[in-house]
Amino acid sequence: MMDAMIQQVSQYWQGLGATQIMMVVLGVLAVSITAMEGVFLSRHSRDRGETYDWGAFWTTIRINGWRAVVEAIPMGAVLGVALPFGDWMYQQRLWTVPMDTWWGWVAMFFTTEFFYYWLHRAGHRIRWYWASHQVHHSGNQYNLAAAFRQSITGKISGGFVFFAPQCLLGFSPETVLLSYGLNLVYQFWIHTDLVPKLGWLEGILNTPSAHRVHHAANVEYLDANYGGTILLFDRLFGTYTPEKDDVKIRYGLVKQVTTYSAITICLFEWANIFKDVFKDLKAGSIKDALGHMFMPPGWAPNGKGLTTEQLREQMSALTGSPTGVPPEALLEGKMADQLGQQVDLNPGLHSPAH
Repeated sequence: MMDAMIQQVSQYWQGLGATQIMMVVLGVLAVSITAMEGVFLSRHSRDRGETYDWGAFWTTIRINGWRAVVEAIPMGAVLGVALPFGDWMYQQRLWTVPMDTWWGWVAMFFTTEFFYYWLHRAGHRIRWYWASHQVHHSGNQYNLAAAFRQSITGKISGGFVFFAPQCLLGFSPETVLLSYGLNLVYQFWIHTDLVPKLGWLEGILNTPSAHRVHHAANVEYLDANYGGTILLFDRLFGTYTPEKDDVKIRYGLVKQVTTYSAITICLFEWANIFKDVFKDLKAGSIKDALGHMFMPPGWAPNGKGLTTEQLREQMSALTGSPTGVPPEALLEGKMADQLGQQVDLNPGLHSPAH
């Protein structure tokens, strides 16, 4: 029986490609390093009046377990379209980028950063993509565990379409997959509260400081710092925000997730979308249904939702400044009297978190 198990494991590894093997090895290494960080923080965070959330750590482990299950499902028409689409785009390529030259790798780096920027920005500004990406922001502490808390529905939401043009520009799908993987590997170490600002590197590289801003629920920090390894495109497109020394960051979604259920965290925003769309279609409004799918998180058809821009307006009305963490009453639509308008937000149907 043991021989049969060894043979099955051997056949499994032989069936994996080099990129898949690399991701498995890196995944095991990441879990090990994250666990060591958890032990360290458990011993030292008490000095700061905090407690390391081991429940959230094990939730992340379970999420990745579900990811492994999803990846093991035979690829169907939806899940299996990514690489074939990339192959098709590569067949139509405008030219071929030679990867045996230095400039080929430089071109790969910058094109990957460019398309990753827009994928990541869409993940925060288009609710359809946010339904998958919000999983990564659902942890209420900022540590290495957040780095590999990733969605199980990324292929369903179709984020791969952002990298298909890279194949059209002359990069093979395998090269694009490799460059994307390396981009994510870099991002692992920046998910920490332990590393301070890095001086002149701030605003150039994606540093722990810059990424802390990205994971913050403070409204002045929402929808900022989308870059993977560098912040060039954030600077070009106006989404760079530096970390302020006098602002205490509250991490997690704007409306914090308190459950430790991996499946709930992975699927709750999809359920919210389906509820909203069903309600819109039942009312005969295709326009509203499309809005609930593709407008920013927190959008409402009457213009009284809680998108990032509207949250800043509401905080300005409450405090005189578009800053801070929105109070729970605001997120639940119970502050109409103070704000002078009705906030149309049912927390059971919407996720204004960013």
